[in-house]
Amino acid sequence: MIMTIAVCPGSFDPVTAGHLDVIERCAKLFDKVYVVVAINAAKRPVFTEKERISMLESALKTDQCTNVEVSSTEGLITDFCTTVGASVIVKGLRQNGDYEAELGMALVNRQIGGIETMFIPADPMKEHISSSIVKDVARHGGDIHGMVPDPVIPRLLEALNSQEET
Repeated sequence: MIMTIAVCPGSFDPVTAGHLDVIERCAKLFDKVYVVVAINAAKRPVFTEKERISMLESALKTDQCTNVEVSSTEGLITDFCTTVGASVIVKGLRQNGDYEAELGMALVNRQIGGIETMFIPADPMKEHISSSIVKDVARHGGDIHGMVPDPVIPRLLEALNSQEET
């Protein structure tokens, strides 16, 4: 029997309801799913790698995500795919131009690693949610309930407050 393995990469800074929707839907399609916190030296995340992994693990402790494992990588996502035996990268798409950005990455990933990319359209009720928007709303005192898992809210508010103090 061939096991189908997928990788869902992202910065997850923080994990959002949109991310969780895509991951949960992906978990129904594949035998094993690795949710990978991609470390990008060019970005200045609010949360550390370990904090993002912890928040993802907490959010994914559900009956529909028993085949999901959270990890991280600083290298090429195609190298991670090769290491774990994944044949596909899964990315969620919103209607805000994600396709154009993601298509270029998908073509490069296929060229350098032979890894295909599958796009899952965002749930229309969640497609407006992004980590950047969540952080901006939270910075300005807006309500982010429903945009991120409940346990993320106090952690995000604390992290944003400590950034302002420095």
